[in-house]
Amino acid sequence: MTKQLATFAGGCFWCMVKPFDQWDGVKRVISGYTGGSLKNPTYETVKTGTTGHYEAVEITYDPEIITYQTILDVFWKQIDPTDDGGQFHDRGSSYRTAIFYHNEHQKELAEVSKQTLEQSGKFTKPIVTKILPATTFYPAEDDHQNYYRKHEAAYKADRAKSGRDEFIENVWKHR
Repeated sequence: MTKQLATFAGGCFWCMVKPFDQWDGVKRVISGYTGGSLKNPTYETVKTGTTGHYEAVEITYDPEIITYQTILDVFWKQIDPTDDGGQFHDRGSSYRTAIFYHNEHQKELAEVSKQTLEQSGKFTKPIVTKILPATTFYPAEDDHQNYYRKHEAAYKADRAKSGRDEFIENVWKHR
């Protein structure tokens, strides 16, 4: 099996695991931190907003089963790509959105997908999701891994109050 990595920041990493975890060909989804300057960041240091890290997910997938393009399509449908201050009720620099590419092919596909979204007319505000080279990815603490499974009630409550699901329903399912 060929394995490849895809890395995305889409706000709270708890909400970004489940959408990818359920696809055939996705072998693993890890919550973590990337894009910052501090080595070995923790949840507590990242949420201060001073490390430059994004909360992100690193996806290991088999490109013979699921394509990077499909994974990109899933990503865009989880976020508000016009919000540069965070995502939904999670505010601050660690909750910004970004696509972290691992090779030139991923970069090209990400740029085309962003341009296609910009031209679609789906959003009236500019798409602010950054496309950046992948840097060191630091897995989050164990308690944050597969949070939606380990802490199902807390996950559902947090997600319900975030406004993410209403946004997804209004923007992606009804337009």
